[in-house]
Amino acid sequence: MRTVAHYVLDSLLANGIDTLYCLPGVQLDPFMDAIYDQREQLSVVHTRHEQTAAYMGMGAALATGKPQAYSVVPGAGFLNSTAALSTALSVNARLLAIVAEIPLEAQGSGYGVLHEIPDGNAILAGLTRHAVQIERAESAAVQIDGCFKRLLDNPPGPVGLAVPVNRWQLPVDKNLPSAALNSRPASKTDNSTDLTAETELVIEKAAELLKTAEAPLIVVGGGALDASPDIRALAERLQAPVVAFRNGHGVMPADHNLHLSMPSAYALWPKVDLVIGLGARLHTQLTGWGTDSKLRIIHNSIDPTELGRIKKPDVGICADAGSVARELLKQLDNTSVDINKRSWLDTIESTRTKTEAELRSKLAQQYAWLQAIRDAVPRDGIVVDEITQMGYVGRFGFPVYEPRTYITPGFQATLGYGFATALGVAHARRDVPVVNYTGDGGALYTLNELSTAVKHDIPLTTIVFVDGHFGNVRGFQRDNYNERYIATDLHNPDFVKFAESFGVTGMRADTPDKLRTTLSKAIDSKKPTLIEVPVGEFYPPWEFILTRKLRDDN
Repeated sequence: MRTVAHYVLDSLLANGIDTLYCLPGVQLDPFMDAIYDQREQLSVVHTRHEQTAAYMGMGAALATGKPQAYSVVPGAGFLNSTAALSTALSVNARLLAIVAEIPLEAQGSGYGVLHEIPDGNAILAGLTRHAVQIERAESAAVQIDGCFKRLLDNPPGPVGLAVPVNRWQLPVDKNLPSAALNSRPASKTDNSTDLTAETELVIEKAAELLKTAEAPLIVVGGGALDASPDIRALAERLQAPVVAFRNGHGVMPADHNLHLSMPSAYALWPKVDLVIGLGARLHTQLTGWGTDSKLRIIHNSIDPTELGRIKKPDVGICADAGSVARELLKQLDNTSVDINKRSWLDTIESTRTKTEAELRSKLAQQYAWLQAIRDAVPRDGIVVDEITQMGYVGRFGFPVYEPRTYITPGFQATLGYGFATALGVAHARRDVPVVNYTGDGGALYTLNELSTAVKHDIPLTTIVFVDGHFGNVRGFQRDNYNERYIATDLHNPDFVKFAESFGVTGMRADTPDKLRTTLSKAIDSKKPTLIEVPVGEFYPPWEFILTRKLRDDN
C-alpha cells in the first residue's frame, strides 16, 4: 500500500531532491521508516539542532539554484528552525519545510499533547510562499503535488508541508507523483524569451528610456543570479555600471570595468538619471539614497507585489531578469541610436577610484583580511559570510566573480546563520572549496555542528575572527552611547582546541599573510577545518552603510 509517507518520498525523488536535512523524532518516525528502503536514493543528513537542518537546506538551495528540503518535528523542533525559514523567505530560497505535526484531532485542543503549540500551521504559512497540511487521504496527492509545483514556480521562496503524525500512513491511490521539476522549462541560453505580448510592449517603453538616458545605473539582486551573461551584455551595450549589495554578487564580476561597489554607487547616485533594477527590490536606493523628479525608474521583478511597493516606477516589468535583459538588448539592437557615454564612463571611473581609495584607507584592517581570503579561495570557490564586522565590510569589500559564490542572509541579517548555512553549501557543492568566515559572537550559535561536519565528511573551512565581544553592538555603544558598554563581552573557548575535540583540524593565524597560507592548506586538505584569527578593534564601517539621502524633492 502506498502511503502519504511514501508519496512524499517519491515526490522528493521525482523532483530531483536527493538529500533530506533533518533532525528525527517520534512524529517523523513513519516518514523515516518509509525512507529506509530508499536511503541509497535519498541521502539523509541529520544534524544536532533543527536550525542547522533548515540552514543547511537553505545554503544548498542558494549555492545550487535548485530546490532542497529539510524535515523536523512539531513544536519546539519546528520553532527551532524558523529563524532559518524566515531567512530563506528573505533570500527567496527554494526550500521545502516538511514539518511533522501532532495528531490532527489534538490540534487546537490545549490538551498538552507532546510538542503541541498554538497553531503551528499559521506560523508555517506566515514564513513560506505556500503551506498546506495533509488531512484526508483523498486530497493528499493533490496537496503534495501542489507543494512541489509551488516550490518550482515563481516567485521563488520556501514552501511548507505539514503532516500530522497520524496522517503519514493514510493510503494514497495515486502511484506516481507529479514531477514539477521535470516539467519546468529549462533555463534559456539563446536569445529567446518566454515573454507575453503585453510584457514585450512594456519592455519597449523601457527601451525608449534606455535610449535617451545619459547616466544609467543597473542594480541587481538575487533574482538576477541566473541571468549574469545577459545582464553583462546589456550593461556593456548601455555602458552602464552594475551594483549589488547582498544577493546579487557575481552577476557582474568584480574585475569588470562596469562593476561598482555599493559605496561607489552611492557616491555616483546624485548624477544617475535612470536606475534599472533587475531582480532587485531597490529598497536601499529608492528609500535610503532618495529619489527626485530627475530620476527615472525601470523596475523588474518576477514578483508582481514588489513592483511599486516602495515607489511607482516609470516602467514596471514582471518577468524573469534574463528574459527582460535579452528583450531589452533586442530592442536596442533594432535602433540606430548609438549609445556612447564616454563622459559617463569617465565619471564612473573617477568616482570609483576616489571612493575605493577612501574605503581601503579607513577600513584597511578589514580589507587586508578579506584580501587574504580572496587570494586563497579560487575564483569559483564559495564564501559564506556572517553578521559580523568583517561581514558588513565584505558585502562591498570582498571581490566576487561568479553568481552563487557569495552567500548572505539578505535583509533578515540573521546572526549565527553562517556556519550552519555553509555546511549545507559545502555538502551540496563538493566540487569547489567552500569557506565561511564568522565572528566569535555568531560562531557559537551552531559551531557544535562541527560534529555534523565530521559525521558526514563535509569539507568546510571556517574562519573565526575573535575579539571577545559582540563587536558590532559594542561599536554602536562606543560611538552612540558614550561607551556605556553592556551585554557585549564574551567568554570564549580556545577555538582551536574546541575544533580538535570534534576531530576537526584546528589552526591559528594572527596576520593576513598567515591566514592566506593557512587557508590555502585547509582548502587543499578537503577536510573540515577551523582557523582561529585573533583581532582587535576595527574602524567602524557604518558611514559607508548607514547613509543619508542624497536626493529628495520634498
